[in-house]
Amino acid sequence: MKLRLVFGFAASALALGACAVSQPTGTVATAAAIPADTMNDIAGDYVKLSLEIGTYEDGYIDAYYGPASIREAAERSPRNKPQLRQAIAQLRERITRLARQTKGVEARRAAFLDAQLIAADTRLEMIDGKRYPFAEEAERLFGVRPELKPLSDYDAGLARISDLVPGEGPLAARVDAFLDRFTIPKDRLQSVFDASIAACRAATAPHIKMPDGERFTLEFVTGKSWSGYNYYKGDYVSLIQINTDFPIRLSRAIDLGCHEGYPGHHALNMLLEQRLARGRGWSEFSVYPLFSPQSLIAEGTANHGIDMAFPPEAKKAIERDMLMPLAGITAPADDRYWQLNDAIKAISGARLTIAQLYLDGKIGRERAVELTQQYLLMSPARADQSVRFTENYRSYVINYGLGQQMVAADVAAAGISANAQWSRFEALISEPTLPSDLRR
Repeated sequence: MKLRLVFGFAASALALGACAVSQPTGTVATAAAIPADTMNDIAGDYVKLSLEIGTYEDGYIDAYYGPASIREAAERSPRNKPQLRQAIAQLRERITRLARQTKGVEARRAAFLDAQLIAADTRLEMIDGKRYPFAEEAERLFGVRPELKPLSDYDAGLARISDLVPGEGPLAARVDAFLDRFTIPKDRLQSVFDASIAACRAATAPHIKMPDGERFTLEFVTGKSWSGYNYYKGDYVSLIQINTDFPIRLSRAIDLGCHEGYPGHHALNMLLEQRLARGRGWSEFSVYPLFSPQSLIAEGTANHGIDMAFPPEAKKAIERDMLMPLAGITAPADDRYWQLNDAIKAISGARLTIAQLYLDGKIGRERAVELTQQYLLMSPARADQSVRFTENYRSYVINYGLGQQMVAADVAAAGISANAQWSRFEALISEPTLPSDLRR
């Protein structure tokens, strides 16, 4: 991607100057200069290493906005994978030595870098074809070992949904037909999403001060396994893409506006750039490896950010009073539409269980698609897209549902007031936060 920002970081080592030492009469010796290691040195090496790993896997680097020369050097002559793994081990040793002398936010910085390096080492193994069981892979990459429910735990939720959408035929088909009534016409997508993202920003701005000049570009694309993506460019600029392979339903407008924009990915990346990369000169936050613990925080806060910006009644009001008229959709006479969406969200954890069963080889692809239709109530085509996402991103799927649960519990523990919860949420997206930092 194009680089929008070039700036330097204080990453040079502190050098001890040569000094004269008194010796017996007639002799003078000069001590050799000994460079002192610093966390900034380690961070600079981590950035280079991450960019080199990115040459072995498209999409490994989700964002980079540091000096272009560093990226160019990494792409021009990357070390081989065994050398990179050796470099990771050496970086972790250096972090361990320095961590003994750190405390407070500097200690959190050291822990963050170490966790990111564990994930980098695991991903290098996976690039070479190694596979771990789903739960172990998730723990190594994202810092959490998921304990997932059996699919039978979601049967009661399916029964509740069946009551909301009575009729003949498979439940997934009935739900699909009902929700298709709330599809945004293609010629109104731009206006609906412009309004949605603006509303998400307006709901976030009173609680989180954003950098001057921040902005984003919105694009509609096709041929993706995801529904939306934020490409952060640096300099407080994002490219937000929305996938239109399937008709987009109204409920996705606020969800994607908050998740990809405010207070989700765009806000998180801006604050990390402003407060850590620029504010503290921590160069490690100029690069974002996708397969890392950073992603559980990013996806978890982006999903919970929807509820932060629009609690249920507020979301219903803005969809009914603003977005439905913009989309040319007649508002329903009762609450069944919102009840159905809430009920579907309540069983969305089934996606993780299906992914685990599939990736651990306990079911085949055809069965994974069938179970996705059954438990996520999707059409065959949408279910196939969901399974393709799992095939492409594997255990990354835990970051959405499990990440949201963990973030929601942590934010709720901050207190019952909205101000306290927003303050905690802001801290999560602007500090070196790991999944292990979240209160459960």
